[in-house]
Amino acid sequence: MAITLKPVDVAVVGLGAAGGVAVLPLCRAGLKVAGIDAGTWMDPHKDFKADEIHNSTRGMITTGNKIRREAPTVRNSPTGQARRGGPSPMMNAIGGTSIHYHAQSWRLKPWDFKTVSMVTKRYGRSYIPAGSTLEDWPISYDDLEPYYDTVEREVGVSGKAGNIQGKLDKEGNIFEGPRMREYPMPHLRSCDYLEMMKKAARSLGWNPFHSPAAINSQPRDGRGACGYHGYCDRGGCHLQAKNSTCFSTVPKAQKTKNLTIFDRAQVTRINADDKGRVTGVTYIFDGMEYFQPAKAALIGSYTYENVRLLLLSKSKAYPNGLGNNKGQVGKHYFGHWDAQAGASVSALFPEDLNIWYGAILSQGVVIDEWADDSFDHSGLGFIGGASMTVNTEKHPIAAASGSTWGQTQRNWGSDWKRWIHTNAGRTASAYIQGNSFPYETTFLDLDPEVKDPLGDPVIRVTTMTRENERKAAMYAQDKCEQWFKAAGAIMTQKGNPNGPNLSTHTYGGTRMGDNPETNVCDKWGFSHEAPNLGMLGGSVFGTSGARNPTLTIQALAWRTAEHLAKNWKSITG
Repeated sequence: MAITLKPVDVAVVGLGAAGGVAVLPLCRAGLKVAGIDAGTWMDPHKDFKADEIHNSTRGMITTGNKIRREAPTVRNSPTGQARRGGPSPMMNAIGGTSIHYHAQSWRLKPWDFKTVSMVTKRYGRSYIPAGSTLEDWPISYDDLEPYYDTVEREVGVSGKAGNIQGKLDKEGNIFEGPRMREYPMPHLRSCDYLEMMKKAARSLGWNPFHSPAAINSQPRDGRGACGYHGYCDRGGCHLQAKNSTCFSTVPKAQKTKNLTIFDRAQVTRINADDKGRVTGVTYIFDGMEYFQPAKAALIGSYTYENVRLLLLSKSKAYPNGLGNNKGQVGKHYFGHWDAQAGASVSALFPEDLNIWYGAILSQGVVIDEWADDSFDHSGLGFIGGASMTVNTEKHPIAAASGSTWGQTQRNWGSDWKRWIHTNAGRTASAYIQGNSFPYETTFLDLDPEVKDPLGDPVIRVTTMTRENERKAAMYAQDKCEQWFKAAGAIMTQKGNPNGPNLSTHTYGGTRMGDNPETNVCDKWGFSHEAPNLGMLGGSVFGTSGARNPTLTIQALAWRTAEHLAKNWKSITG
């Protein structure tokens, strides 16, 4: 029998990038919030280390093994045999993966929200990929722009705007949607390599610009600026210059005295009454089961866990899983086409590039000419494209583990050592991040065989290579190779785009849309079936954009939480 706790207004599951933002507008509105997370606080002075072995080799940035114990299975067709995938690089902690993510903070473009309409208008309906379940989002870029602006200031984002109220500035991204004002901080510093790549891009007639990042480029909110010490992709920032939610929005929410955090608490079910309304959540803490009553719940786990929680939360009102009476939970899933999907280009230069350490992709230079619909797709056989980023941050072990470009017969021995000693600093790679779309045969469900230590099924990922995304990735690789050669690269290597399996950027499964027959959530992120249940994170996305999703996740989270606070009586009944 679960121990029943004191009721709260809102239970927020997960205090990472999404839930860690949502708690702030809720608490400022005076609502009593229980923030529940399977991880706990991390100490930046003890847990965060500028150490490649600690961060990258041993993967020590964690507050528990929950993710490892419930790693999804994956199969490459709806009838294929699923295999156990590696654990997701997502983590359980107050702040979640915003602790060790790259901190790229992108807005999606207007095209990303209305892809079906805009593709149909420009090229005709036949250009929509076959088998796709693609829909326009129920909201537009203009609907989300004020929330982008709010989060950029509340979290803290550095960058250079390229479109302020229609006025273009080539120092920024001229392909972005119009913004109401400049970023709150200037972009992170440049370096000789990045300036060389900018010059090469301009020689091709392209418009390079610096990445936007949730990293302080100057002191802000009582915390210092970036020290460019590296490990933004696998470690926390001991300087607290990276604006993870554990440093930004969660402490602000705590100051209101309306947030109570329950850490090391693994949520196992979302409870609902016979009328279909959510009544709270059940979690396990130190082997004991607790029930947290709440008038509303916001679920802000990673995409895989959002879907898994709904499918596991069966009741009289929802025999097939919470909010799943239409069978849409788990549908319209897709992963990002990026380096994990084999879309990549590496280059060898005649000189050492001096890009040891830095702030990885957040300290990058980006080309957006070949992303989304920034170029004419007529006759190309695909829609969408990819952004391309070159960046700093190279580390000794990773560099020594890289390709020798066919110059040695093996990856050990004296010849290999001489090559690495001379050439490891001469190589660079580009991060290619493509548009991705949902399909009928890409979805999530519960694995019928594999279970976690609690006896619950893990999520099963069904994903397949798609010609539209593969062609777009190959096209972007050609452009990226052209960029490197214009900068003086003497050799290049391209990857083999073969589609994502498990991904760090996953979408869908609880998609938002106006039609409850094809979507789980409405335009505010609330369940069509359980009106006091809100969904946060990439699981509500309908398209990916050719960029990291975090800022859009956070803008949507703020919007959903604000909508709940402003419409409290009508939503909670």
